[in-house]
Amino acid sequence: MIALIILGFIVLAAGIVGCVLPIIPGPPLAYAALILLSIARKWEAVSPTVLIVLGASAAAVTVMDYLMPLITSKWKGASKAGIWGSVAGMIVGMVFFPPFGVIIGTFVGAVLGELLFSNRPDGALKAGWGVFLGTMLGIALKLAVSGVIAVYFLRAVARG
Repeated sequence: MIALIILGFIVLAAGIVGCVLPIIPGPPLAYAALILLSIARKWEAVSPTVLIVLGASAAAVTVMDYLMPLITSKWKGASKAGIWGSVAGMIVGMVFFPPFGVIIGTFVGAVLGELLFSNRPDGALKAGWGVFLGTMLGIALKLAVSGVIAVYFLRAVARG
C-alpha cells in the first residue's frame, strides 16, 4: 500500500503542475491521487461525501477551464479570428516557451488573430485581454480545487 501512496504523491504533484500546463489535466490528476490514497487506506482516508464533492468540483473546473477564455474573450468583443489566434498562440507558446509561453501565447495569438484576420482590428488588445483574463481565471480555479484536494490528501496521509 505504500507504493499507492507514493504514486499518489507523484500524481498529485503532476496535477498541481497540470493546473498551469494545459496539456496535463491538473484537477482530475489531483483527484486521482486522492482515489489512490483512498484505495490504499481501504476507503477510509476521506469520507464518501468529500470524494463526491471533490470529484464533481474537479470535473466542473476542468470544463470551466475550457470555457472561461471563450466566455471572457466574447465578453471583451473577440471575433472568431481572435479566438482561433489565441488557440494557435497557446500551442506555439506551450511548445517553444513553456510554461509561461502558454499564457503569453494566448494573449499574443488573440491580438494577432484580430489584427490579421478580423474586420475590427481596433479591438485587438481588448480581445487579447479577454483571452488572457479567461486563461488566468481558469488557472486560478484549477489551482484552488487542486489545492483543496492536496490539503485533504496531505491531512489523510499525516493521520496515517
